[in-house]
Amino acid sequence: MSGFVEKPEPVQVPGLTHLHTGKVRDLYRNEAGDLVMVASDRMSAYDWVLPTEIPDKGRVLTQLSLWWFDKLADLVPNHVLSTELPAGAPADWAGRTLICKSLNMVPVEAVARGYLTGSGLLEYNESRTVCGLALPEGLTDGSELPAPIFTPATKAAVGDHDENVSYEEVARQVGAETAALLRQTTLAVYSRARDIARDRGIILADTKFEFGFEGETLVLADEVLTPDSSRFWPASEWEPGRAQPSYDKQIVRNWLTSPASGWDRKSEQPPPALPQEVVEKTRAKYIEAYELLTGNAWSEGV
Repeated sequence: MSGFVEKPEPVQVPGLTHLHTGKVRDLYRNEAGDLVMVASDRMSAYDWVLPTEIPDKGRVLTQLSLWWFDKLADLVPNHVLSTELPAGAPADWAGRTLICKSLNMVPVEAVARGYLTGSGLLEYNESRTVCGLALPEGLTDGSELPAPIFTPATKAAVGDHDENVSYEEVARQVGAETAALLRQTTLAVYSRARDIARDRGIILADTKFEFGFEGETLVLADEVLTPDSSRFWPASEWEPGRAQPSYDKQIVRNWLTSPASGWDRKSEQPPPALPQEVVEKTRAKYIEAYELLTGNAWSEGV
């Protein structure tokens, strides 16, 4: 059992139709038929959406995504139409709301990996492969791969795991032409972002993208290259052979699996509320990632 510890009621805004409440984002449609994406401050971990929010998290994700969309615009178009707040929306939506094109979404998480960790490491340790792609012997947790690889996953519902799949399975699901375009675009975007992050002292270990089609054109959607969708590591502390420090929710994961939380991850009990210290440290990590990548002080980011 997993999912929301406490599922929030959607905010009702005149002229907007609520479509979906996700782990982090609430999705609406406006009267023009465009999508309205609102990034909340919700935090998810271990397939649960936790009862404690991280202040400003949704704004960090939104502002960082906008910064990256601008940096990637020559590689792939994106879904953003406007950042203007819809009429009648609550003031708290400011800085966390995007008006977006309604796309025909590709039902695949487009994952790029430049380093070995996470679920990729687990598969590698069993078979020396990741998503069926053969990798050389001798790699360990945090090792840089010989070249970035495309390791897609199926999208999961709230409370379920995304499941890694082979490229051949993606081609079977969406067609060979779309699969090839997904792989090409994912690796091009990852490589651009990896180089930008590296110049700022950050390793982009892996990341996931979502794409949709506007007619025949592949469009980058959802969030992009945020601490929620990517593993960012401080380059100065990179040391293969161990878990790397990261700019993401690792502080939350570490606390949840520590004796201090009193929570058994393998039980069916929902996780407890986060202590204030964990909330503050996690918020600081998200803001640090924003500031290091963009070069902007957070107060300038909203």
